[in-house]
Amino acid sequence: MAEKAKKHSVDMLHGPLAGKLIAFAIPLALSSALQQLLSSVDASVAGHFVSSQSLAGIGATVPITSMFVNLFVGISVGANVAMAVCIARRQHDRISDVLHTSIALSLVVGVLLMALGLAISEWLVDAVGIPVDARGDALVYLRLYFVSLPFLTFYNFGSALMRARGDSRRPLYALAVGVVVNLVLDLFFTLVVPWETAGIAFGTVVSFAASAAIVLRWLTTDDEPYRLHVREIRMARSSLGYILRIGLPAGLQGAVFSLSNTIMQAAIDGFGSAAIAGSTATMNLEYYTYFFVNAFAQAAVTFVGQNYAARQRDRCIKTIRWCQLFGASSALAVSLIFFAMGTGVLGIFATDPEALQYGMTRLIIVELFEILTSFYEVPAGAMRGMGVSILPAIITVLGSVVLRIFFVFVIFPGFGTYAALMMIYPVSWLLMDAGMLASYAVIRKRNLSAAA
Repeated sequence: MAEKAKKHSVDMLHGPLAGKLIAFAIPLALSSALQQLLSSVDASVAGHFVSSQSLAGIGATVPITSMFVNLFVGISVGANVAMAVCIARRQHDRISDVLHTSIALSLVVGVLLMALGLAISEWLVDAVGIPVDARGDALVYLRLYFVSLPFLTFYNFGSALMRARGDSRRPLYALAVGVVVNLVLDLFFTLVVPWETAGIAFGTVVSFAASAAIVLRWLTTDDEPYRLHVREIRMARSSLGYILRIGLPAGLQGAVFSLSNTIMQAAIDGFGSAAIAGSTATMNLEYYTYFFVNAFAQAAVTFVGQNYAARQRDRCIKTIRWCQLFGASSALAVSLIFFAMGTGVLGIFATDPEALQYGMTRLIIVELFEILTSFYEVPAGAMRGMGVSILPAIITVLGSVVLRIFFVFVIFPGFGTYAALMMIYPVSWLLMDAGMLASYAVIRKRNLSAAA
């Protein structure tokens, strides 16, 4: 392996696993936190320096933007696994094929989603029921956000390729630069140049472009075989097929999951503005808890991917156990910290006493049970690392979408309380845990025995 690649990489095939998994996953969790912070910066600047309509318009687009982001982030998992397999097998020619195919796919996906989003922006704004007085701001923000998608897809695919060889720090640094750029431009285009919502959206576009440019710089200056050559960006059929086989189910799962969240949010809206504010406050805490779970699930994807390709069965099993332990324990620790802080931490996002009461209800029923998400996310990541992607996608969609829709429209009306509505989260997580763990047991017996 070349000198520069070694400098930024983690050897996943040799040596103790626990420390390497933590060193790999923490930057991932911080990256997710920074992405959440980027959205929070837009909303905060809109609320403080533009208008309540701007804040409402930007906030209302979150389900839409999340659906598109989850789609291509999921697809990039395929690039991660494909690259990890080639590294483990020392297939240097295939590494180059996967690299250039992934980047080509990211550009195609980004441009197509941008075009689609711009074409249906008005329909999307009407579909999510944005208030009339916030519709204009939502449309402006959404259209400019869609313009940024090619940069965002490139950043995510480039980051996935770096993570495949154990480099989770440089994508974090690139994103950190983007967050700083976003904050500076948001303030500049609202306080100095009064572009209002358009200025905030433009700041987001530039911030994504900055992160993408940094990743591009690193990819084009890495040593072979990890160096990106712009003139060689093209799709190799064999690499493309493998990437899509793993990534497309994960991407569709993420996109459909956003639909589930939209339906749940509509049910929460029925309890009034205090419930919306309180639920949103606790949901912000849930994001940060889930970031740790997801980081160790992504670590499972990459470490299992390499070790499975290298036919190191024992290291695959140890990786999954460590990721499960770290994912569950970190979620529990963060949840307990938030619970201990109670209304003190919720008060950062909401101040109305009734809203805080709703927030505490959600914190007790949902946030305290976030640990359950680790028992389906980590096994799902492990299965994807072994090349099995459709099965975990089906289980997740059935549990998080179909079951929740059934609950909201069939079971919930018989209870009608906010607490009863919140119960769908731990109930659906438990059912997904059971399905995912049972499926993982079967896949582990079949695939890891074959890899021995």
